[in-house]
Amino acid sequence: MNSIKVSLVGRTLDKLANQDQARASKLFFKTGQGDYAEKDRFIGVSVPIQRKVAKQFQEIKLRELEKLINSPIHEYRMTGLLILVEKYYAKLTGDYLRQECVDFYLGHVDQVNNWDLVDTSCYKLLGDYLWRKQEFELLYRYAGLESTRQNLWKNRIAIVTTLAFIRHDRLDQTYQISEILIRHPEDLIQKAVGWMLREAGKRDRYSLIDFLNIYAGQMPRTMLGYAIERFEPDLKRYYRGLVAYSN
Repeated sequence: MNSIKVSLVGRTLDKLANQDQARASKLFFKTGQGDYAEKDRFIGVSVPIQRKVAKQFQEIKLRELEKLINSPIHEYRMTGLLILVEKYYAKLTGDYLRQECVDFYLGHVDQVNNWDLVDTSCYKLLGDYLWRKQEFELLYRYAGLESTRQNLWKNRIAIVTTLAFIRHDRLDQTYQISEILIRHPEDLIQKAVGWMLREAGKRDRYSLIDFLNIYAGQMPRTMLGYAIERFEPDLKRYYRGLVAYSN
């Protein structure tokens, strides 16, 4: 029965496919030769529709969910991750099943290989779990991995996962991991770090200012731009001037 359900997930998504949206997605996610999503395939199903499908099929078993996660089709993987999040937060989910969901996620983390897949899943699953456990070493390990294409998504998971901690007013991990990634060469990491710094600044403006007073001169422009987005014009000019001077 569960195998039939997984087939139904794929068939359901296929019926909702839109060729125009698939072509647009291929351009948006940079699937050209040598680009970060070179091997991704798209069928053209929007995320809101995928969320509805995920709710419909949230009871499939993890061993069947694996078939979606391992698919080369982007929407299959995304829907699989959305189902996993649904499972994690289900009303009857206890500690044991949450552990199973996180173990499954980490066991298939190499399939979480695009920025939207990371951002949709990591802080909701891994972030909540690590917050409950007060265990953060995995994120420091992911952040410290060499800045290669293979490690790009684990680097991004490391920083975006801290959004779960920010929402509990715990900012230490965000700043510490930002420091590790401060000179990362990839645009997708620079944007993610700047985004998390901005979110931390919403909780405590002065902690962000303290961080920028030390590190702004070392930050790529993209990262800094995201971090200072909510600052007043004069303060933005000041920090941008530090980057211009240092670079």
